[in-house]
Amino acid sequence: MTSIGIYGSMGRMGQAIAAALPEFGTRLAGGTDVGGDPAELARKADVIVDFSAPAALEANLAAARAARTPIMVGTTGLGERHHRMIDAAAQEIAVLQTGNTSLGIGLLARLVREAAARLGQDWDIEIIEMHHRNKADAPSGTGLMLGNAAAEALGTTLAEAGVSDRAGLTGPRAAGTIGMASLRGGSVIGDHSVVFASDGERIELTHRADDRAIFAKGAIRAALWLAGREPGRYTMDQVLGV
Repeated sequence: MTSIGIYGSMGRMGQAIAAALPEFGTRLAGGTDVGGDPAELARKADVIVDFSAPAALEANLAAARAARTPIMVGTTGLGERHHRMIDAAAQEIAVLQTGNTSLGIGLLARLVREAAARLGQDWDIEIIEMHHRNKADAPSGTGLMLGNAAAEALGTTLAEAGVSDRAGLTGPRAAGTIGMASLRGGSVIGDHSVVFASDGERIELTHRADDRAIFAKGAIRAALWLAGREPGRYTMDQVLGV
């Protein structure tokens, strides 16, 4: 029986993952939070899921590397420095990093990539995401994931094409940009829409999460897939087999 350890075990996702483990026939190796020992848990677990915080990622990756334990990173709000850490860790252990563990979101990102590639620069792309009032980062990890999928299909990067700070007299929309809008309120788990707009027509691709359990189940599925893999950096596309 595969054992799964949870970094960030007292957070919303950590608790949801622990509750869903019996459904998969897996066992909880334990969990850590602020002040805990990530190294001890990494030694006990067959695979780790990390839903802690960006500030904890360096120590968590170091613990996983030292124990040679695969790690699935679902923490959002990561910057370039964090991704360089993940790339370095992937030289020694299996690492899967994603902004969203929902299987439906994984498919949505695939559809966004295909739509952007087929429609090209003549269609404007806008991404709208909404989450609960307590979410700390914006745009969301999923919004960035969808933006990156669109940018990749257009042969650019989200750093170059993304626009998330419209206010005041901004003038006409710049061609080739990807708009990002973040809404926060209530207890919304996660709504994401990608709008492709052209003259006279519009395509909207939308995913709405009604139960946090979908993310927990996706994270467990990804962790079980990752356990025993060779060192490398993996994606949810590979878990989905697409």
